[in-house]
Amino acid sequence: MYAARTVGWRGVLAVHTWIALKPSGAAAYRRYEVMGWGVSQGAPAIRIDRTGPDNYWFGSRPDLLLDRRGEGVDELIERVEAAVAAYPYPNSYRTWPGPNSNTFTAFVARSVPELRLALPPTAIGKDYLPGGGVAAVTTSGTGVQLSIFGLLGLLAGWQDGFELNLLGLAFGLDVKDPALKLPIVGRVGMPQH
Repeated sequence: MYAARTVGWRGVLAVHTWIALKPSGAAAYRRYEVMGWGVSQGAPAIRIDRTGPDNYWFGSRPDLLLDRRGEGVDELIERVEAAVAAYPYPNSYRTWPGPNSNTFTAFVARSVPELRLALPPTAIGKDYLPGGGVAAVTTSGTGVQLSIFGLLGLLAGWQDGFELNLLGLAFGLDVKDPALKLPIVGRVGMPQH
């Protein structure tokens, strides 16, 4: 899983996230992401293999959020691909409050909690719950969150820490790896493990 600052002025506030998978014995990675360009003209929101697994996102260097390898990874990859196929907004995109690229990555993470993915506070759209839901497991699978259309919410979890979501902006505290979670800057403190 990767994240990079978004394009233009939105890059001040938010990151774009995506998924790159390579099963054992595969010749290449497969990249899954959600993009808004062309969706209003009928293009799908989910894009597959648009570019390399860790390519820059329109000039922004990606950060590796999650790397899983070794025994059991192929079964995990199968579950991730099933979650990608089950994403409820394959032909929809809205920059704010969602569904967007971060809504997609969050959906996959919630569907496969063994990933233990805690998305950064700058992943605007991660709190947009499918179908207008108001409660869900956190993306790391270690806590719970409440959200009203991704605009107002609370989150608490061992790996996620505590967050208040106000108009899509996350303010919080990471307890496991001590850090402040702030809009624009992201995490300020110890690196995540």
